[in-house]
Amino acid sequence: MRSLPHSSLGILLLPALLLVLAASPPAAPLSPDGLALLAFKAAVTDDPTSALSAWSANDTDPCRWPGVACVNTSSTEARVAGLAVAGKNLSGRLPPELGSLSLLRRLNLHGNRLSGAVPPALSNATSLRSVFLYDNNLTGAFPAFLCDLPRLQNLDLSKNALAGPLPPALGRCRQLQRLLLANNGFSGRIPAATLPQMKSLQLLDLSSNSLTGAIPPELGKLQALAGTLNVSRNRLSGAVPPELGRLPATVTLDLRFNNLSGEIPQSGSLASQGPTAFLNNPGLCGFPLQVPCRAAPPSASSSTPPPTTTGSGGSAGGGPSQPMKTSLIVLISVADAAGVALIGVIVVYIYWKLRDRRGDGGGDDEDEEGRGLFFCPCMRANTCGDSSEGSDAGGDGEKKRGNGSGGGGGGGEDGELVAIDKGFRMELDELLRSSAYVLGKGGKGIVYKVVVGNGTTPVAVRRLGGGTAAPERYKEFAAEAGAVGRVRHANVVRLRAYYWSPDEKLVVTDFINNGNLASALRGT
Repeated sequence: MRSLPHSSLGILLLPALLLVLAASPPAAPLSPDGLALLAFKAAVTDDPTSALSAWSANDTDPCRWPGVACVNTSSTEARVAGLAVAGKNLSGRLPPELGSLSLLRRLNLHGNRLSGAVPPALSNATSLRSVFLYDNNLTGAFPAFLCDLPRLQNLDLSKNALAGPLPPALGRCRQLQRLLLANNGFSGRIPAATLPQMKSLQLLDLSSNSLTGAIPPELGKLQALAGTLNVSRNRLSGAVPPELGRLPATVTLDLRFNNLSGEIPQSGSLASQGPTAFLNNPGLCGFPLQVPCRAAPPSASSSTPPPTTTGSGGSAGGGPSQPMKTSLIVLISVADAAGVALIGVIVVYIYWKLRDRRGDGGGDDEDEEGRGLFFCPCMRANTCGDSSEGSDAGGDGEKKRGNGSGGGGGGGEDGELVAIDKGFRMELDELLRSSAYVLGKGGKGIVYKVVVGNGTTPVAVRRLGGGTAAPERYKEFAAEAGAVGRVRHANVVRLRAYYWSPDEKLVVTDFINNGNLASALRGT
C-alpha cells in the first residue's frame, strides 16, 4: 500500500483538531467576589510577610486563597463568607469594594497598620455579623453606618485613632451584643438616651478614651449585660449612680481611673463588686474601699439654739436671762453619771442571772448560734445584704441556726478546717474574720477572694453549697480532696485546705490573678 504524503495527512487532521478545540471550554473569568478581594490587595501598600502573595487574577477560584473562607450557595459558584488576615502588619486602607461581598459574615483584619476611615460602602455587606478591626491606625469618627447592618453582633474597633463624640445613631445597633471602643480618642458624654435601645448588648468597653460628664443612670437598664461594663480611664465625674445595682450579678464593673466622688451605693449587684472596680477615684469612699466617708457637719441654720434660763429678776417680756450657777451644773452632771452607772449595773446583773439559769444547756445554744452565722462574717463583702449572692449566703445562715445534729469533719459535731498543704498556716477563726468579696457564682457554688492577715496572702474560697450531707460522705470527700491536693502542675491551681460540716463545704485554693478570659482569647 502506498503511504499518503505529509501534506495530505495534515489536511485530514485539521478538522479533528478544530473539533477538539471547540469542545474544550475557555478559561472562566474571576468571580466578582474575587475581584473585590483583589481590590483589597491593591489597596495594601506594604505586605511584609507576603500574606497576600498567593492572591492572583490568574487563579479563577478565590476560595483557595489564604485567609478566605467560602460557603456554597444554590448557584454554581461558591461565595466569600469570611476574610481573616490578622496580625500581618499590612499597611494601606480599607477599599469600598469590600462592601460588595454580600455574603461576607466575618471580617477580621485586626493587628495590622491599616489607616484612613472605615468606608461607608461596608454597610452594603448586609450579611456581616462580626467586624474585628482593632489594633490598627484607623481614623475619623465612629462609623455609625455600621449600625445599619441588620445582623451585626460583634463590633471591635478598640486600639485605633477614632475620635469625636459617640453619636445617638448607636441606638440603631439593636442587634449588637459586644461593643468594644477602648483605646481611642472619643470625647464628650456617654449618650444616655441611646443606651436603653441596645437591648441585646452583653459587653460594653469604653475604657481609655476622653469621655466626660457623669455616668448615666440609664446604664442600669442594660439587662442583657452578662460580661464587663468598662468605663475606666476616662474623665468621668460625679457619683456612682445607684441604678447600676440593677445590672445582673454576673456583670463585672470597671470604673477605675476617673474623677468619681461620693459614697459607693450598696444597692443590688453593686454590693458584690470588689474594690478593684472603684480604685483610683480620689473622691470615692465607703465599702468596699478602705476609705471611710466623713459625716457632713450640721449647717448653722439647722442647729438648735440652746434653751435660755430666765432668772428670778427677769421680766415676762423676755429680759436678759441669768446664767446657771456652776454648782448646779456639777450637780446635774453627777446625777446623770450616777443614773447611767445604775442602769449598767442592772443590765449586768440581769445578764448573769439569765446565764446561771441556762446552765450547761446554754453553751450548746451559743455554739449553734455562732455556727448559724458561719459564712456571713467570713465572706462579708456585704454579701449578707441586698445582692443576690448575699441573699443566698444569708439564707443558708438562717437555715443553720439551732441545728445541732450532723457530723463535721472527721465525724465530729463542729466541722474542721483541714490543711492539705503543709505551708498553709491559717486557722478557721482567722478565715472567718478575714475580709472577702464575691468573685463569681455558678452551678458549683460561690467563689470568694479572701484577704488574710495583713492583706499579702489572698486565697480563693469556693463554697460548695449548704445542703445537709450524710456523715458517711465525709471519707469520700476527704479522699478526693487529698488526691487533688497532691497534684502539682503549672496549669492546675493548688488546693490548700478544705472544710466539712453537715451544712457547709468549703474548698480553699490559691488565688490566681491573671486577667480575664476575653483578654486571653484575644491574646491581649
